[in-house]
Amino acid sequence: MPTRCKLKIVLQVALAFLLVPASLTFAQQNRRDPLNDLEVDKLRDAAQDPDIRLKLYVEFARARLDKMQQVHADPKAQDGDEQTKSALQDFIDIYDELQDNIDTFADRKDDLRKALKPVIEADTEFGSKLRAFKSSLANSPQEAGKFDFLLGTALSAVDDGAKNDRELLAQQEETFKHKKKTDHKDSAQRE
Repeated sequence: MPTRCKLKIVLQVALAFLLVPASLTFAQQNRRDPLNDLEVDKLRDAAQDPDIRLKLYVEFARARLDKMQQVHADPKAQDGDEQTKSALQDFIDIYDELQDNIDTFADRKDDLRKALKPVIEADTEFGSKLRAFKSSLANSPQEAGKFDFLLGTALSAVDDGAKNDRELLAQQEETFKHKKKTDHKDSAQRE
């Protein structure tokens, strides 16, 4: 291989190594946090309390779905499609964080029975709202195409989350039922 070709290959590889980190940094800078400062503070204050923390995530996710519906229904909204997409993406991001938090608390063996019940109710509510939004777009394929990917992602996340949340609640009911019986036997033996 001539030296010129080797040099060209080396330069291309070096350029690729320089551009990849720069593009990742650019992508990270353009990705915004779906939570505002007040919401972040509230979550920080509830860091160790699954009941409060999961309720907050449900509240924030619900607010994003409400915003999505309001913006999409408002014919006077400037950049309505972009605002709708943004609210839907924020919902997805917050819902994913909710599920990550559930997994973290479950991995720590926390009792999530009380905390999961409002989450499961919200899963049903979120699925209904997303399906209603999808149905409202059924008469306009062009309109539906604008939101198809994000809406599909959101529905999939909620459906999977609802299934996982119900399974975890059933596991927790069984685990803590046995634990309560064991604790009761231990205290009776000590007396």
